[in-house]
Amino acid sequence: MKKYDVVSHIVVYSPEELSAEDLELVNAAKRATETSFAPYSNFQVGAAARLSDGTIFCGSNQEAAAFPSGMCAERTALYAAAAQHPEQSVVALAIAAQTKGHFLAAPITPCGACRQVILETEHRFGRPMRILLYGEDGIHVLPDAKSLLPLHFVAENMR
Repeated sequence: MKKYDVVSHIVVYSPEELSAEDLELVNAAKRATETSFAPYSNFQVGAAARLSDGTIFCGSNQEAAAFPSGMCAERTALYAAAAQHPEQSVVALAIAAQTKGHFLAAPITPCGACRQVILETEHRFGRPMRILLYGEDGIHVLPDAKSLLPLHFVAENMR
């Protein structure tokens, strides 16, 4: 038998402890929750992706009555960035969520499908993408997408 531990490093910051650049990205994700279309779940998620040139792309979750036809905020932001600037890597992604007009105390984490897309976006450019998960009680910062999905699956696994 073989055993190994999988470790993710997460640092929790208050808004005052974030750099101006990170705070700008978190605030963009928070504002993006306002464009969410979530009439079924009433769970509004916003994401903001910062590209290597500093451009920020935002996305929000969009629901449809015919589940699972909707789209998560993270994929909305990443796909918009890739469609408009396919040559630019994403260096950071911030995610925030609110329900009933209040941001959540604890940060949410991306769903499995979003984790895979985040990981493959990072992998495509060969550089880490910092992940900032907003919660009223603290912002969890992960150094890269692999921290969200340590036992990851990418194209090389199929060869």
